[in-house]
Amino acid sequence: MIINNENLDLVFRGFKATYTTAYLAAPTHGDKIAMTVPSASREETYGWLGAFPNMREWIGPRHVKSLEAHGFTIKNRKFESTVEVNRDDIADDKIGVYGPAFSEMGQSAKRHPEELIFGLLASGFDTNSYDGQNFFDTDHPVKDENDNEVTVSNMQAGAEPAWYLLDTSRGVRPIIWQERERYEFSQITRADDHHVFMNDKFVYGIRARVNAGFGLWQLAFGSKATLNAANYALARASMMRFTADGGRKLGVSPTVMVVPPELESAALALLNTEFGPNGESNIWKGTAQLIVTPYL
Repeated sequence: MIINNENLDLVFRGFKATYTTAYLAAPTHGDKIAMTVPSASREETYGWLGAFPNMREWIGPRHVKSLEAHGFTIKNRKFESTVEVNRDDIADDKIGVYGPAFSEMGQSAKRHPEELIFGLLASGFDTNSYDGQNFFDTDHPVKDENDNEVTVSNMQAGAEPAWYLLDTSRGVRPIIWQERERYEFSQITRADDHHVFMNDKFVYGIRARVNAGFGLWQLAFGSKATLNAANYALARASMMRFTADGGRKLGVSPTVMVVPPELESAALALLNTEFGPNGESNIWKGTAQLIVTPYL
């Protein structure tokens, strides 16, 4: 193959097509638990977290809910993945050997949000949320109907692998996926580029500026207790009792269970089987969508 701009553009299009096909085909679950928020700067501050504008009977003037700024900020992070292609391989029409590398690059880019989103969820027992407490904690501060501060727990302690219940049915979700610049495929193939000139290699890669951050802890429950019917029932009931400031019920209802691979069997038995371990009817069948992920 003659090395010129036209042919290099065709090679780029071929590599990008391989990358894109793999990107689109990769199965992911992050979008099921995280809400995507576009970012316009280096970081974004979410001042509305913690404010729930509930309905109330209209007596007198409107009661304006102030979206109090909690100062919770998510900073975008930059990521890349890069491969080199020997100029001689393109000249000798050996570009097919690079197909698997670009296919894997596409898979990696599509799965990268999974690593950040589920990795953040797993860190919730020791990472702060907007209220200054760990995302999964025993003493989140909430004001009751008399404006007194009380504490609320959204976790179960234990020594087992952690599992999670989430309410993903609302406009706000437990996790925020923030996108400043989406995953972009680009190239360096100019003959006068320093890297190409010195190494006789072309460079192809992807870059992105993104990050994951915590949303509302009220929409999540983390447990390190044994995954069984009793603890599952307790976790569901705890979430359904969550209230906003003022004591008004939030109407939380868990829709998704997230587990690591070592809890897949227990989760399937709890959510997918007709009968319990002693032959009784399994009342919890179908009560949550199951996500099994290796990124916890």
